[in-house]
Order: sequence, then structure tokens, then C-alpha cells
Amino acid sequence: MRARVPFILMAASTLALTACGGGSGSEGGGEQTGGDGGSGMALIQPGTLTVCSDIPYPPFEFEEGGEYTGFDMELIREIASGLDLEVAIKDVGFEGLQSGAALAADTCDLGASAMTITEDREENLDFSEPYYDSLQSLLIPEDSDIKNIEDLAGKTVGVQQGTTGENYAEENVPEDATIRSYPSDAELFPALQSGSIDAVLQDLPVNLRHTEQGAFTIVEEYDTNEQYGFAVQEEGSEALLKGVNKELAKLRDNGTYQKIYDKYFTEQ
Repeated sequence: MRARVPFILMAASTLALTACGGGSGSEGGGEQTGGDGGSGMALIQPGTLTVCSDIPYPPFEFEEGGEYTGFDMELIREIASGLDLEVAIKDVGFEGLQSGAALAADTCDLGASAMTITEDREENLDFSEPYYDSLQSLLIPEDSDIKNIEDLAGKTVGVQQGTTGENYAEENVPEDATIRSYPSDAELFPALQSGSIDAVLQDLPVNLRHTEQGAFTIVEEYDTNEQYGFAVQEEGSEALLKGVNKELAKLRDNGTYQKIYDKYFTEQ
């Protein structure tokens, strides 16, 4: 039976609604429109789209210059602007987000956190139309003798708890590999840097960013047919979901989506 060690740390991100700073927090953003934004939408705060995200997870969400930014964050601000809404971003743990707990607790109206649409998650959440296609990947130090997933035999691979990368590792690494789960990438990548683990298996764009942060390389990519979506509660968010999908389609049609995409994934 494959060894799996749940590496329980105190997550830097929680469901607290306090001010932003290295852990959980909220941030006001978006454009003040002055209109009757969100009319007909059951929002936690009228006129404001409150968004939950597990930060940092670059290039999708991260903090820069005291502000949350990234591919997801820029898309969300454009969507909110089209809906005549301001934006408030809350940093929460991914487990509570992907399980639906954060939304069920009315912590936020919408989840935007590089979240893959899966059947299991759709039991508790509704998703927007897909906005990103993703691959999984295996990241190692450049001086490692690991060449593929089979070389993880007898070694320790790190994953993020509650993710599809964790699921892929559980199903595909050798029987005698050890899987160590971390609350977020903020703990996962430093574990690889320190030598506490031998490899990281997670979303390709995130691992690509890590190859720019030192002597690390990607040895394999895995096509898992994953697509990301923005998440809302199953009941009571129908108007919001319709609005998000409408604005997302507009962003694709007017070229704004491609401009943001190129910024994070092409112009490297």
C-alpha cells in the first residue's frame, strides 16, 4: 500500500476576515462605479463581489506591492467591473474553498483560486464556464536523479492538500513512494528548496514559475484534461453565475482575456 504522510501545518491562509498580510486577509479593489451593482444578486455585501482565494499561488494569485494580483485576480476584477461591482478579496485555505465550506459559511460570494472543475466538487459547488486548461507536472532539483514519475520509488513527493495534483500522485506514484501533503504552495515549494522532499507534483504553470526561482526543472508533464472554473454556492447564486459567465464571454470576445493570458503565460 502506498505510503502517504499528511503533513499538517498551520496554514498561512485561514477563514479569518482580518486585514491582509502574510496570512489571511481581505483587500478592497476594483473600480468604484457608483451604480446599482449586483442588482438581483444575493451578495454578502451589496455592491461588492467578495472573492475567496488561496494566496499565494502564482501566477494565478499572489501579493505584489501590497495588492493581490495574478491571472485569476485580473480576470475577476474585469468581470466585477462589467457587473458594476467593487471587489473585496479574502485569503482562505484551499481545502475550505474546494470543499465548499468557505462559500457555505458566507465568507465570500465566489471562489477564484485555480480550482479544477471536478465531479466531486460539483456535489457542493457550481462552477462558471471553464476559463483555463491545465496540466500537472513533476518539479525536481536540477541535480536530482529523478527522470520520471517511476523514479519516485523510495522517495518523497510533495503535493498541495485537497488538489487534483494530490489525487494524481495518489493514483500514479510507485507503491513505495511517500506522498507528503502541505496546506499551500507557500509551504510546499520551500520544502523542496530545503531538501525535505525530493519532488513536487502540482499544476504546470505554478511549477514553471518555480523554475525561475533557482536550480529546479520540470521532468514530466501530465495531461489530465483539467479545466479551471470560478466557484459559487449551489443554491442562491444563479444570478451571479449567469453574470460571471456573461462577462467572461465578453472578455474573450473583446480580446481582454487574451491580453491578460499573454501577460502571465506568453510574455515570459
